[in-house]
Amino acid sequence: QVQLVESGGGLVQAGGSLRLSCAASGVTFSLNPMGWYRQTPGKQRELVAGFTRGGVSTNYADSVKGRFTISRDNAKTIIYLEMNSLKPEDTAVYYCNRVSQSNSLFFPWGQGTQVTVSS
Repeated sequence: QVQLVESGGGLVQAGGSLRLSCAASGVTFSLNPMGWYRQTPGKQRELVAGFTRGGVSTNYADSVKGRFTISRDNAKTIIYLEMNSLKPEDTAVYYCNRVSQSNSLFFPWGQGTQVTVSS
C-alpha cells in the first residue's frame, strides 16, 4: 500500500531556502514518475517539478525554473525538493505524487507540508 509523507516545510523569509522531503513507501520509482505539487486556497493543485517516465530527466514549472531542484534517493524511496531564492508567491502546501494529468492515476495524497515565505 502506498503512503506519501511530506515534511520539511516552514516559515522562511523571501530569498531563503528550504528542502522538502517525501517518504514514498510502497512506490517503485522506476515505474512511477514522481513529482512535487503545490496548492493554495481556492486554486488548483499545480505541478512544480517532476521526473519524466523512467526518471531520465526532470521538468519544472516556469515559475520555479532555476530556483527549485527535484532529486530522489532510490534506495530510501525519498523524493526531495530543494527550494532556493524563495518568493512570497511560493507560499503553498506542497505535496508529492505521481506525475499525471489524470486524477485516477494519483496515489492517495499525503497531508502535505506548508511552506510560507514572508516578504
